[in-house]
Amino acid sequence: MSATETLSRPPRGFATPLVRPLAHAPVLALLGLSASACKEPPKPQRPVPTVSVTTTKPAPLPYVVTANGQVEPNRTVAVQSLVSGQLTRVAIAEGDEVREGQVLFQIDPRPFRAEVERLQSTLARDEATLVRARGDSVRFASLAKDGYVTRQQLDQAYAEASALAATVAAGRASLQRARLDLENTTVKAPISGRTGQLLYKAGSLVRASADQLVTINELRPVLVRFPVPERDFEELRNRAGLDKALGVQVIPNTSDTAHVVTGALTFVDNQVDRATGSVLLKARVANEDRHLWPGQFVTVKLQLSVDENAITLPSEAVVTSGTNTFVYLMEAGKAKRAPVKVGRAAGTLVKIDSGLVGGEQVIVEGQARLRDGAPVQLRKPAGAGGNGGRRGARNGGSRNGAGQGAAGGQGGPAR
Repeated sequence: MSATETLSRPPRGFATPLVRPLAHAPVLALLGLSASACKEPPKPQRPVPTVSVTTTKPAPLPYVVTANGQVEPNRTVAVQSLVSGQLTRVAIAEGDEVREGQVLFQIDPRPFRAEVERLQSTLARDEATLVRARGDSVRFASLAKDGYVTRQQLDQAYAEASALAATVAAGRASLQRARLDLENTTVKAPISGRTGQLLYKAGSLVRASADQLVTINELRPVLVRFPVPERDFEELRNRAGLDKALGVQVIPNTSDTAHVVTGALTFVDNQVDRATGSVLLKARVANEDRHLWPGQFVTVKLQLSVDENAITLPSEAVVTSGTNTFVYLMEAGKAKRAPVKVGRAAGTLVKIDSGLVGGEQVIVEGQARLRDGAPVQLRKPAGAGGNGGRRGARNGGSRNGAGQGAAGGQGGPAR
């Protein structure tokens, strides 16, 4: 062994205590880190869901059918002239309110008056001839008894008298028709209502039963026609029948939706329209203020009956899972699932046919995060918390935020 090797090798007795502690130090450090890493931090507790509830109670619920309808006049007449001639006067203006029997137009009556006078004179001549013929037949009858006239002459006198009687009857009928034509030269309103556009002016030539002079619509009352689906029609038959004058509410489709006009159901069609699967109904509305106008679209609400002691809930309170429907009740600070059977809808509400009897506290908001038996807390009304709590929450960012929040509640937040 050389002197160099002897100097570099450490003494045998000091090799083990100097080398081994240095070799195991990194391993012990790693074991300590892994042990601290295996300890998971505690999971934060899930906050208790905040919910809103409503208390159920039986109350009357009307069964109302809502449909789209259209207003139409109770009666509408297209006024035409019954005689041909020239218009000499127009007694109305467009859009006037007219009464039944009011004069609307005047047609030149002179030709018709002349015809009446001609027929009167012709009838007078025929009546005079008839009187003479009847006198001759009476004389011929007495002469025939004594044999002064033949039977043939007597029969001829009777025939002439009968023919003149028929001529007089025809003349009287012609005169009556001529007088009627003369009367029809004055065109009068057949109904009361409002006039439309005038299609002829004074001086125009009109033809009998061919030219429409004006249209009159009766506005008081008016009819509202509306279709109802076949399903609602069955409810109508079952609940009220077809011969009951049900009340109808008519709401114009305008900005003034608060104006509601009432009427009564007056007509039910005798068949179902196969093209639409609906039945046509009509309601009569007095329309004294003329708020409704022919051709106007409206919303119609027909009340069939009233379900007494019905339990209703907002539609969002009902949870649907597959074919099951249920609600969450709040009992002793916990959510309880209660199966229900949902009936018909009434606006934003639904009728509960079974499952609730009234008096239950039903959760209507926040039920999406619930499960059966989960603890819940009731939502406080808006503005229920104090200002101190909000100020304290604003200063609660540091580790001792609770104490700062309390201080903030007393003396206000530090700026």
